Amino acid sequence: MQHTTVFGHVRHFTMAASLVCLCATAHAVPDAQFQPAFQQFIQASAGDTAAIDGAAEAFSNLLKSDPTNPVLMAYAGSATAMKASTAMMPWKKMGYAEDGMAQLDKALAMLNASHDAPVQQGTPGVLEVKFVAANTFLAVPGFMNRKERGTKLLSDVLASPLFATAPVPFKGTVWLKAANEATKASNTAEAKRYLGLIVEQHAPQAPKAQELLKGLSS
Repeated sequence: MQHTTVFGHVRHFTMAASLVCLCATAHAVPDAQFQPAFQQFIQASAGDTAAIDGAAEAFSNLLKSDPTNPVLMAYAGSATAMKASTAMMPWKKMGYAEDGMAQLDKALAMLNASHDAPVQQGTPGVLEVKFVAANTFLAVPGFMNRKERGTKLLSDVLASPLFATAPVPFKGTVWLKAANEATKASNTAEAKRYLGLIVEQHAPQAPKAQELLKGLSS
């Protein structure tokens, strides 16, 4: 598979990010600074290629002001990885993907007990970082050997005791991702279980979950 085709899917890995709650370290980034960057990230995740560079630059700048913030590091890494989908030259595609992966690895390595605490919008930082990393790792090409770790990170988020305390919008986003992965693995029962949880909890993703449930039942 050509790099142009493979990396063309990278930017879509965070389609659910529009409903994910931001959280950060004990020193949260003020919303006035974070939201403009996050909105660009959402647009880029939804397929707006014009927003990718802006999102990457915005989070890179925020990270410079708080280099010990693993949440900012994770979003910066994700946005950098998305740049692979718009680069023309194969070596640039690989460069952006590898740089993004390296930032995500660093964000994961930075996590400690202080990042268990909810900060912005009530989501534990450790869950946010792991979920953003999982989405990215599951989206990059197989030859980058990240799928296994992405699957493990997604499982870690779902199994974490902190997950029960997370806001419903965040949980809905995670359940939707888990359902999509289960569908890819032809595990229809598991996919229905996660989609059912979204509907039962009246998460913002409920309409999408109901639509997918109809498709799985047909």
